[in-house]
Amino acid sequence: KQWYQRRVAITAGETMISGKYKVEVYDDKAEQFVNKDGIGMHVDIKDPEAKVILSKYYTNEGQFVFTTHTPGEHHICLSPNSTRWFSGGSRLRVHLNIDVGEHANDYKQIQAKEKLSELQLRVRQLLEQVDQITKEQNYQRSREERFRFTSESTNTRVLWWAVAQTSILLLVGAWQMRHLKGFFEAKKLV
Repeated sequence: KQWYQRRVAITAGETMISGKYKVEVYDDKAEQFVNKDGIGMHVDIKDPEAKVILSKYYTNEGQFVFTTHTPGEHHICLSPNSTRWFSGGSRLRVHLNIDVGEHANDYKQIQAKEKLSELQLRVRQLLEQVDQITKEQNYQRSREERFRFTSESTNTRVLWWAVAQTSILLLVGAWQMRHLKGFFEAKKLV
């Protein structure tokens, strides 16, 4: 059963998403939320076409990372991996932090791993930001093109509907005039 759901709208494809979470259980004796071993979460991530990107069990504290391949709304579902919590009526608290795009990168770790200077690291950050902006622009361009096509199609349909209505109105008017003319001639009123 799905326990917690979060929707993340991704505007560009090939975007990295990083999520960190922590689950705490309410302790009645301490009257506060505490970390407990044995508590975990099942993380289920689906793309806009409902294809499963990630489906994995984690402990009470974890991180998940995935890359989107299609733009749109991605569904992140968290559910408990144990039913024993509910026998005692425990309450849970979930801390969830989602980073999207270049914010999902841990630049301190990249700097240490690749032995980059501060300037090289900053240049890398800027290049990734430019890449993300380019992806965003391409996505917005495609959405604008799709919107323009939809608008033009709607305008064409409205125009033809108006032409059809006008034609029907003129045909019905001509038929009524002819019918009434024949009626009056038959009754010899005209």
